Amino acid sequence: MTRYQDIQRHLSENRYCWLITGVAGFIGSNLLEALLKLNQHVIGLDNFSTGYQHNLDQVKDIVGNDTWGHFRFIQGDIRNLETCNAACENVDFVLHQAALGSVPRSINDPILTNENNVSGFLNMLVAARDARVKRFVYAASSSTYGDHPGLPKVESVIGQPLSPYAVTKYVNELYADVFARCYGAASIGLRYFNVFGPRQDPNGAYAAVIPLWVSALIRNKPLYINGDGETSRDFCYIDNVVQANVLSALTSNEDAINQVYNVAVNERTSLNQLFAMMHALLVDKFPHLKTFKPEYADFRAGDVRHSQADITKARNLLGFKPTHVIQEGLQSAMDWYVTDLSKRSGNGPRNHQAV
Repeated sequence: MTRYQDIQRHLSENRYCWLITGVAGFIGSNLLEALLKLNQHVIGLDNFSTGYQHNLDQVKDIVGNDTWGHFRFIQGDIRNLETCNAACENVDFVLHQAALGSVPRSINDPILTNENNVSGFLNMLVAARDARVKRFVYAASSSTYGDHPGLPKVESVIGQPLSPYAVTKYVNELYADVFARCYGAASIGLRYFNVFGPRQDPNGAYAAVIPLWVSALIRNKPLYINGDGETSRDFCYIDNVVQANVLSALTSNEDAINQVYNVAVNERTSLNQLFAMMHALLVDKFPHLKTFKPEYADFRAGDVRHSQADITKARNLLGFKPTHVIQEGLQSAMDWYVTDLSKRSGNGPRNHQAV
C-alpha cells in the first residue's frame, strides 16, 4: 500500500475540516471533489475572478446532494483580511490555491498580480496562524526556477525570476519560511509543473496550452505553437497534484514540514510531441484532423526554454508517487475535454497559451 492509499483510508474513517481557497478554479475544484469523496468537511473560498460556478456545479453532480451537504461556500476575496479570518475559523487544514496565474498576465498587470499573490497570500498566512490551523499547504510554482539552466530542477537551486508572476510565487515561499521561524507555523509549498486535467479553462487570454489546443483541434480552428515547438515542459496530471496536497496536509514526518516540493512526474515533453499525442487521441473522432497542421508563432516573453522536475524530495519525504504520466493523463482527460469543450464556443487567442 502506498502512503497516499494509507492516508485515503485514514480520511475515509476520520473527518477533518478543510479550507480550499480558489475552490471554483481548476485545481481547487478537483481538490474539492477528492475530499468530498473521502467524506471530509470542506469550506471553499473564491471571488470568481478566475474560477467558475459551473466547476462547483460539476462537482455537485459528481458527488451527489448528500455528500455536497458537507461543503460550505464563501464568496469572498483573499485581499480582504476579515474574509480570510472568517474562512479559517475551526479549520484543520488550508489548501491555498487562490492566485492570479499566468506569466503574460503578470507582465501586463504586475500590480494586480502582486495584490493577489503576495498581499492575498500574506492575509491567508496571518489568518491561518491566528486560527491555529494544523497545516498550511500552498500552491507554489515552477516559475521560481527562473533562468537557471540546470535540468532536472532541484528545489534547492533556483535562478533569477523571469516575470512578476515568478517573483510573487517566490515571495510566497519566503513568507512561509519566515512564518515558520517567527510563529512556528507549519506549512508546505508545492511547486506545480504545468498541471492539466478536467475543468481546466480553455478560454480567455491566458488559457493553458492543453485545453486551448483541444478546443482548436475539435473545432478545426488555427492552433498556434509558440517558437519552434521544441520548448519542453514537465506536464503533470491533476490527480498527481491532488495527491501531493493531501500527502502534505497529513504527513506525520516532521522533516517534511516547512519545505517546498516539486510536483511533477520527472519527464520532459516538447510542444511538438504534445501536439502529436493530442492529435493521435482525437484524429479517429474528428476526420478533419487527418490533414490538420499546427501553425508556428513567435517565442513568448518570460518563458523558459525547458522545464523538468526532480521529484526525489517529494518521494522521499512525502511518499509522493505519481499515478499518471502525460500520456495516461491525456487519455484520462480527453473524453472530458471533448464533451465539455464541444459545448463551448470560440477559441483562445494567439500566442497566449500558458506553458
